[in-house]
Amino acid sequence: MAEESKASATKVVAETVVVEKEEKAVEEALAEEGKVLECESFKEESNKVEDLVDPEKKALDELKSLIQEALNKREFYTPPPPPVTEEEVKAEEKEKEKVETSESQPEVTAVSETVVEETVAVAVVAAVEKVEETTPQPETEVKEKVEAVEEVKETVVEEVTAPVPTEELPSVATAEEEKAKVEETAPPLPPEEVSIWGVNLLADEKSDVILLKFLRARDFKVKEAFSMLKSVVAWRKEFKIEELLEEQGIDEGLEKVVYLHGFDREGHPVCYNAFGEFQDKELYNNAFADAEKRAKFLTFLIQFLEKNIRKLDFTPEGVSTIVQIVDLKNSPALILFKKELRQSTNQALQLLQDNYPEFVAKQIFINVPWWYVAYNRLISPFLTQRTRSKFVFAGPTRTTETLFKYIAPEQLPAQYGGLNKNGEQEFSPADSATEEFIKPTSKHTIDLPITEVGTLDWEVRVIGWDISYGAEFVPNAEGSYTWIVQKPRKIGPTDEQLIGYTFKITEPGKVVLTFDNQTSKKKKLLYRFKTKPSGT
Repeated sequence: MAEESKASATKVVAETVVVEKEEKAVEEALAEEGKVLECESFKEESNKVEDLVDPEKKALDELKSLIQEALNKREFYTPPPPPVTEEEVKAEEKEKEKVETSESQPEVTAVSETVVEETVAVAVVAAVEKVEETTPQPETEVKEKVEAVEEVKETVVEEVTAPVPTEELPSVATAEEEKAKVEETAPPLPPEEVSIWGVNLLADEKSDVILLKFLRARDFKVKEAFSMLKSVVAWRKEFKIEELLEEQGIDEGLEKVVYLHGFDREGHPVCYNAFGEFQDKELYNNAFADAEKRAKFLTFLIQFLEKNIRKLDFTPEGVSTIVQIVDLKNSPALILFKKELRQSTNQALQLLQDNYPEFVAKQIFINVPWWYVAYNRLISPFLTQRTRSKFVFAGPTRTTETLFKYIAPEQLPAQYGGLNKNGEQEFSPADSATEEFIKPTSKHTIDLPITEVGTLDWEVRVIGWDISYGAEFVPNAEGSYTWIVQKPRKIGPTDEQLIGYTFKITEPGKVVLTFDNQTSKKKKLLYRFKTKPSGT
């Protein structure tokens, strides 16, 4: 038994050493990566027109001119002419036959007239001859009768050969001319009205902010930016974005994978992507088991983006971008070996890149494993410098520290080292926290003053813990006893991360929080407190 315990302990130690070595390797690689990224760290540009340099102003004016021309010609939403059907082709052929028949009609009439003329003439002559043979008459009478017959003949021929008036069938050319005349005389249609993310193009300064996104995505190449804009408008119509916003139940089960939570230190909304949640097989199958479910997952991402983009402030002074957190914890196998997830993720990234330009101010990768550093180096040459400059990487041991650079503790979710918890809580993101450091091998105390009867609430957190913590109440009155509020205890790194307490105040004094750090590492301490008088 002793040997088994010893072997088990040795195995745990060996695994711990391996993990520590891997984490150290990751941190060293990321530190080197950080040096490169630090040199080209992205800084958001101003969206105020007056802050643009002259070439950028010119590009914006040129783009607006192209858009106005397209709106006047109704080129954004006007559908292309429908394809010609077989029925329409047959109808057109029949129309041509009618036209050809009407054009050849006079010739046919002429032939008929000649035949009739000859027939009548023969009949008249025969009749005259018969009369002459049977009835002898004086020469004068015969001559008169012949002349009468000639007159009848001429009369019949003239009447028969007289052209019959017919209505001329309109030719194709005539119809097209009439249509052209109608179009010329009809009043011109008003320019199109095109909106994107709730902002009408060319309506006001908000439109300038939108257009600058397209220009920056295409390095201020006006024609390319205009082409991208038209493509995005067409895609949004085809995808029926406005209808998608009203659909319900698309995000079922996915709200813990992609969600918005709080703001960074500059006021950007923060979007979290925790793909490690897909280790839940049921959730994974519900999202990627077949083509229909993968399409639904993509639809969920688009609806999520659309709803939250519309909450952004598109005024020149406002915040119109987000900060994206990509949590790679528990996700290596998923990304590398799960074909469906990999394909869906690539499809989503391509779609977002093509249709949502310049909406990410910073992209922070946390809990980065060793393999992702190598993967990033492989794909970096294919990314623009602008895109690379938005990336920040942090290994497992530096995730919280890195996030605090960009997000205040009261805004950061508790699972990432912050103070923000889901559900009911005494504190809100509006209650700011104080940040201090506990020196190695030393004690650190915090005094929370109490001036009136009521209650005192506090929250404390030490990043990485591995220290002893306790709390006591010291009354102001002389001769009063100190109360133990929270008995000192050792809190390990895997123990409760965020500690809160509510203390009922019966007399003035102070609560003293004591932190005993016996490690050789400096520790970061977060705390906040507030008092509530009795009766509130």
